[in-house]
Amino acid sequence: MTHAVRLSAWVHGAVQGVGFRWWTRSRALELGLVGRATNAPDGRVHVVAEGPHPTCERLLELLRSGDTPGCVRLVVESWEPARGDLTGFEER
Repeated sequence: MTHAVRLSAWVHGAVQGVGFRWWTRSRALELGLVGRATNAPDGRVHVVAEGPHPTCERLLELLRSGDTPGCVRLVVESWEPARGDLTGFEER
């Protein structure tokens, strides 16, 4: 069994007001991940997702794919062990 991880990804670019959080939520739910996508005051979107490492890697690939709503300029990620405190996938 693959151990669960927490992906924290700060998405930079024109990603607010374009359906980016909804799109991210849809992809995460398709992948079976839990977490959230939150608008930050500085225009970034903060994506937090938990699940198997390869599945979180796939979400990260999708965030960087160029096929997202808006225009992603940069994605800065960090990893840690899953905390298990998330349910569903929220847009905030």
